[in-house]
Amino acid sequence: MSLTAISPIDGRYAKQVSALAPYFSELGLIRYRVRIEIEYFIALCELPLPQLAGVDKATYPALRALYEQFSEEDAQRVKTIEATTNHDVKAVEYFIKEKLKGLSVEPFLEFIHFGLTSQDVNNTAIPLLLREALAEQIEPTYRQIYMRLQELANQWADVPMLARTHGQPASPTRLGKELMVYCERLEKQLLMLVDVPAAAKFGGATGNFNAHKVAYPDIDWQSFGNEFVGSLGLVRSQFTTQIEHYDMLAALFDNYKRLNTILIDLDRDVWTYVSMNYFKQKIKEGEVGSSAMPHKVNPIDFENSEGNLGIANAIFEHLSAKLPVSRLQRDLTDSTVLRNIGVPFAHSVIALNATLKGLNKLELNQAAINADLEANWAVVAEGIQTVLRREGYPQPYEALKALTRKNEAITASTISEFINGLDVSDAIKSELRTITPFTYTGV
Repeated sequence: MSLTAISPIDGRYAKQVSALAPYFSELGLIRYRVRIEIEYFIALCELPLPQLAGVDKATYPALRALYEQFSEEDAQRVKTIEATTNHDVKAVEYFIKEKLKGLSVEPFLEFIHFGLTSQDVNNTAIPLLLREALAEQIEPTYRQIYMRLQELANQWADVPMLARTHGQPASPTRLGKELMVYCERLEKQLLMLVDVPAAAKFGGATGNFNAHKVAYPDIDWQSFGNEFVGSLGLVRSQFTTQIEHYDMLAALFDNYKRLNTILIDLDRDVWTYVSMNYFKQKIKEGEVGSSAMPHKVNPIDFENSEGNLGIANAIFEHLSAKLPVSRLQRDLTDSTVLRNIGVPFAHSVIALNATLKGLNKLELNQAAINADLEANWAVVAEGIQTVLRREGYPQPYEALKALTRKNEAITASTISEFINGLDVSDAIKSELRTITPFTYTGV
């Protein structure tokens, strides 16, 4: 029951991340383990091992049905077996053998899990489920944010806006360009994801195909392993201990952490623009902004996003730091940690949904943006002194510095009077008068 769930992923936010359950849940992991065991058995038949030469290929669909039609009842049966074995992967092996009894492959059941250690199954099942979850559910959600930002950047491409550096008024910019900063950052990180291989370990008890080699010394097991792992869309790590070294997985988590950091930066900037009244937020009938102050419409979507991205990144940080470290040929710390890889992605998806919701509620408040520009004519001083430098005017920076640092407001009139008093040609004065907070926005 969601109200009694300890984690908000399985409680308050469960509906938002239910699409991730087929990959990252206990049921999902078991199903992927069954898939690896079945596809491995079929690969042995296809080799073929001499003892498996008689397996009828017509049985392959029935074999694959074990994972393609894997049900909650099947998962529960595996857990029941595990209660006896106290070993999750061995329970999967016994479950498969149990399901295949009475079929034509029954004489060959000892070739289920042949020569493998549990991590040959886990370290292929987990990168496979992660690769498919990323491709089918997670990356598209990041791209939704990217595409929405592109749309807004195009929509507001020509909107001049006061920039702020160190929180102080600075050379004007354009709203669309400021959103394009985030588009470019996200785009580069999304492209970098393509370069991170989905690495898998597959090589027996300590990575050397010992059992395979002693049983069938004439088979090139290294090539077999490479081809089998490759058939799953993964890349086999060539030199491993009992477990995958997780360096590529760490790189992947670090890549997503950078994506999330960019979005935290976006959330905080948009939140600030809302607080400056540059944006209003569309009001949904019936929603309450504050339990005490009826007038409030809080930027809660960006706050929700920032919080969930922070949790996700904290877990990504631990995963990428911990997983590549294991004592000698292995310890068990990776096993319990790997069960949590869905958690940061779930928090990331919750955050992305919130950011997207917030972006879709934004309404440009052109009047507030214009008022801020009008109130800050001092920001054109950079442009004026640069033109004067071009013309060889003596100490233009110092002249503008003296003007703009007076304890009085710098207005259009102030700038106009300054230009009129310059010892330059009328043509240069005309050029300088075109520089306003609304036009001084660069390229």
